[in-house]
Amino acid sequence: MRYIIIALIGALASVLSNQGIAVFNDGFRPIVGQYFNKEISRKELAAMSFAISFGLVIGYGIPTSIAASIILIHCLLLTTDIIGSFCPDTKVGMIISAVIGAIYGLAILAGLEFIVNLFAMMPYNFTSDLGSVSTYVTVAFAVFPAVGVAYQHGFKKGTITAVVSVAVYYLIKKFGVFSIGASTVSLNAEGMAMLAGMIMMIVFAAQVKGDSNSNEALAQGFSGNVSRIRKNWFLLAIMGGLIAAGTSMSIIAGDPASLALLAEGEYMNAALTALARAIGFIPLVFTTAIVTGVYGAAGCTFVFVVGLLLHGNPIVAFIVGVLVMVVEILLINLFAKGMDKFPGVKDMGEYVRTSMNKVLEVALLAGGIVAAETMSAAASGYSGIGALFVIGAFLLNKKAKKPIVDLAVGPVACIIFGILLNLLLVIGLIAVPAAG
Repeated sequence: MRYIIIALIGALASVLSNQGIAVFNDGFRPIVGQYFNKEISRKELAAMSFAISFGLVIGYGIPTSIAASIILIHCLLLTTDIIGSFCPDTKVGMIISAVIGAIYGLAILAGLEFIVNLFAMMPYNFTSDLGSVSTYVTVAFAVFPAVGVAYQHGFKKGTITAVVSVAVYYLIKKFGVFSIGASTVSLNAEGMAMLAGMIMMIVFAAQVKGDSNSNEALAQGFSGNVSRIRKNWFLLAIMGGLIAAGTSMSIIAGDPASLALLAEGEYMNAALTALARAIGFIPLVFTTAIVTGVYGAAGCTFVFVVGLLLHGNPIVAFIVGVLVMVVEILLINLFAKGMDKFPGVKDMGEYVRTSMNKVLEVALLAGGIVAAETMSAAASGYSGIGALFVIGAFLLNKKAKKPIVDLAVGPVACIIFGILLNLLLVIGLIAVPAAG
């Protein structure tokens, strides 16, 4: 039963990623939206998926899972994001992604320790540092509404939006943690800041008078995105049910804190911890879903709470998990309809996509520089080499006749740099510092 559940989760999650219906990585969601808006190629999509997720799988997901003998969901769903994006978005590609996803799910349940040991055999295990690549993506994505406002309405209004977004981010970081009964609720600062920016973006756009009162452009934007999610409600609901069932059987957990409590048999405390985390993720998941048309593979993560509360009852957990995911999708639709009532929003979608592109390019480049710097410092003891490599690769790529991948060149350069470091270590040109 355990292997059937994990195989089904891996297969379905890979299909959802392959078809651009849902992905787990919050930073990858807007990139998938760009692909289906035909702004980037499948090659670029796959490269970016690998760049921003691989390090988190190896350096964060797998080690955490091994420590508790329970799979941290990042270990599974970040990889299915990669699997789905690498397979063609055709019927054959969808079937291939499902098969590979199922095999990976089975393999990760059976061989966690083997994978970690394999990468540990390298002279320098740089993969853990790749997590730095996506460090700035979610944070930077919170400011894209301000960039969009600046493009559409000018620098002054863009600056006002940026100030408000930063203020909300700071206030949530400082005061966004509070207690409800025995549990602690922590609001997601990035999601709340982005929500505040989106509200201001809509308000400014609503003040622009067009030639007509038609909301056609908006319907094709936000409501069109939500319709795309609703169209696939059945697959998303099944995914929610499978995750809830897997959690109820102690196969998977949604975060390290609830994973540790689950491993100790403290199911109620684990459920309260997961609930607090889910509440904090609502703004981020809902807002990115509306803007991109791509949902979260685990929704707002309330399905983990269901599984923990119904521990030992996978069938009941599956049914309730399905219902929870359906309710989430309905709430997204209500939220989007509220947006639809703002009049005069015509060209905002174009500026949203442009601002996403600009913000992601900077965030991925910055993350690649930081990750490469971490690698160079750990492997050679010298700073600056990593930044030199990534910046050089980025600028050279800009001038190439056939650029490799414009947005992902920072992360890709970072991966290449890590491989080169290991080659240099093998031939003895770099000595690992004694302290390292």
